[in-house]
Amino acid sequence: MAIKELSSMIRVGKEGVEITDRNAVRNAMDGIIYDAVFEADDEKRKAKFMLIKEVAKACGAVPASIQGLYEEMGKNYPGFTVPAINIRGLTYDVARAIFRKALEMRVGAFIFEIARSEIGYTKQRPLEYTTVILAAAVREGFAGPVFVQGDHFQLVRKNYLSGPDLETNYVKGLIAEAIEAEFYNIDIDSSTLVDLERPTIKEQQRPNFEATSELATHVRQLQPAGVDVSIGGEIGEIGSKNSTPDELNAYLDGFKETFKGAKGLSKLSVQTGTSHGGVVLPDGTLAKVKIDFDTLKKLSDIARRDYGLSGCVQHGASTLPDEAFNMFPETGTSEVHLATGFQNIIFDSESLPEDFRKEIYHFIDTEYAKEKKEGQTDEQFIYSTRKKGFGPVKKRWWDLPAGVREPIMKELEAKFALLFEKLKVTDTTGIVQKTVKPAVVKKEIDAGLLG
Repeated sequence: MAIKELSSMIRVGKEGVEITDRNAVRNAMDGIIYDAVFEADDEKRKAKFMLIKEVAKACGAVPASIQGLYEEMGKNYPGFTVPAINIRGLTYDVARAIFRKALEMRVGAFIFEIARSEIGYTKQRPLEYTTVILAAAVREGFAGPVFVQGDHFQLVRKNYLSGPDLETNYVKGLIAEAIEAEFYNIDIDSSTLVDLERPTIKEQQRPNFEATSELATHVRQLQPAGVDVSIGGEIGEIGSKNSTPDELNAYLDGFKETFKGAKGLSKLSVQTGTSHGGVVLPDGTLAKVKIDFDTLKKLSDIARRDYGLSGCVQHGASTLPDEAFNMFPETGTSEVHLATGFQNIIFDSESLPEDFRKEIYHFIDTEYAKEKKEGQTDEQFIYSTRKKGFGPVKKRWWDLPAGVREPIMKELEAKFALLFEKLKVTDTTGIVQKTVKPAVVKKEIDAGLLG
């Protein structure tokens, strides 16, 4: 269905979009979002996304900052850990599956996110990502705040060392694009700049907290009226040694000294033993990961007690065994980031046709052959690179028959249900409604699209 079909279901006036037939909008959304995502003309595609986004807001699915909830967490930890979910492929279908489970289990505290690197290789710019998620919310009848987050908006060390201004300005540009697309949650990662050759921990963290302060100031200058963007910082480069209380104190004290805004950070990412995507063994299976939950608890307690933050954030957790997830609420972790495990379910599903899987793997073998590291087995290479098998062939994934996509989504729904239960975010719609008051930020739209 083309987007112009919306003309019989909505009215566009000076006050924005008014929905005249909500059920019709819901039922039409599959075709409308497909039409927008695969529009060939860049300007038309952007205009279609803007219109769909305003339709979603009129239906009650409103992009929001989780700041209010995290401020409450900083005063009184409510006993749950917010899942932040990165969707790399089949984004509309996966988001629908998440909203279905959220409605069924009364989950209000959950985040959709995408990292700087993922925006590139999944071919999902911020405006597309927000719009597809909001379209999924409309399709499933979800109304309420929708939290969309920029994950690892990272200063890449080698880029920064060769041109600090160039790299900083690139990330500032990405932040501006994301906020314009209504990402009202931004995780700044300048932990890459920590200089361990400096004599004290404070000096080691200085490049990190100074860069975070500069980028956080940029966020506050760009955020729209009525919105306090939730900003995260990071002290431990994921995959390196575990973070310490001294590093946490040095970073947060330094940030407090250099940042002049009214509201600072809402959370802090730390390293406790994981790596993104997990560690792949030569046969393609995953090595068991041991998270230092004692460190996670200690650092979350300090962040909350001494700095009023919601707590600490755990990255790279989606490939952990199921029985580990209940530990996050028990240790007072405020947020956990989940990505590769969902990608694995999609790629490894028996419902994914073998010839299609082989087609994607052949594409990866051909297009990314230069990325194969010395000593890497074929299985290790495919596992570590198949995340790049979504974006360049996005339409092939979206065009998979419903008979293929639906059973895969059932597998994902089972995983989402388990995570929501383990992370104790069931029945959190009440606390989210109480602490988060989303501001509806009206955006200009092209009514001419409706014919």
